[in-house]
Amino acid sequence: MAPASILKQERLLPVAAAIAVLFFFTEHSLLEMGQTAALIASAALIAVIVLASTRVAHHAEVLARKVGDPYGTMILTLSAVAVEVLILAIMMRSASSPTLVRDTIYAAVMLDINGILGLAALLGGLRHGEQSYNDDSSRTYSVMILTAMGISMVVPEFVPRDRWHLYSAFTIGAMVALYALFLRMQVGTHSYFFSYSYPTTHRRAAANGAVRRADEEPKHDPAEESAAVSIGVILVGVIIIGVLAEFMSTLLNAGLEGTGAPPAMMAVVVATISAAPEILTALRAALRNQMQAVVNIALGASLSTVILTVPVMEAIALYTGQPFLMAMTPVQTVMVAITLIAVAINLNDGQTNAIEGMTHFVLFATFVMLTILGL
Repeated sequence: MAPASILKQERLLPVAAAIAVLFFFTEHSLLEMGQTAALIASAALIAVIVLASTRVAHHAEVLARKVGDPYGTMILTLSAVAVEVLILAIMMRSASSPTLVRDTIYAAVMLDINGILGLAALLGGLRHGEQSYNDDSSRTYSVMILTAMGISMVVPEFVPRDRWHLYSAFTIGAMVALYALFLRMQVGTHSYFFSYSYPTTHRRAAANGAVRRADEEPKHDPAEESAAVSIGVILVGVIIIGVLAEFMSTLLNAGLEGTGAPPAMMAVVVATISAAPEILTALRAALRNQMQAVVNIALGASLSTVILTVPVMEAIALYTGQPFLMAMTPVQTVMVAITLIAVAINLNDGQTNAIEGMTHFVLFATFVMLTILGL
């Protein structure tokens, strides 16, 4: 693909880069203009970051289609987690909240499981009735999410403050061991856990859906895009997102200071930015009656967020000597427990429906209300 064609197709990224340059020269002026200007500017930056992340997610999806499941959904979730970790690391430099990491992981799990899975199962169930998936995948994801969150976000409540560094080092090792085994299982002998052979009628419907999408977007076929181009765009996009996040963090902190906004607002922003592209991908899959992709994306993203974000952030804490507050609050612990119990009940029979989707979506609405209340 010619460079001019790539630039035309990826025009969002050059525009995002230009906006980053603009904010480099105007950041101090915006801060001097007061909180309202800072909030408006940070909202604009969040929108630009989300748009840039959709291009990163698009090319991750291109690579995913080329390699197929389970590698495909692994690429999708890892790209989203990479964006989240990058933004989180940058925001930690300017934010003074010791709970930002904890709140971001909690918000991401609520958004991925209750938001993405709930909405996708609800809409897909209303359209197709019962939707099938491989229940081996849901059980594997659920028990690993429970273990990872328990080790990293529940047990720390009982660890003496003068021994945090020892448990932090243990947590890093535990997360790395869990993910290494999971990765070997996902792409090795147990890869069939994370794939599903749809009946002929479902495959035909999915193929027809792909044709309709091609008709709606006739400019290019993702399957024909170069893998090298996709990798390059992902790398460039992540760099641009990192630069934009630097300015967004500073302006958002200034805009929210003294406003009485919920303490977890910053965490919800980070989680939403990283999950935005996944929401669109999961909804498209649900409407095409491909619930396995939804399960892989929603639960895989939750697991990747916990199991990859925790060791990176704990390593930063050990390096700087400043621990993060990782133990969840009682309200957060209860919400996570209810969510994982609901997942265990709903995703145990290989089929989802609108009622199961609604239960998770109501839990997501509860999370939003609790956030507004500052809990």
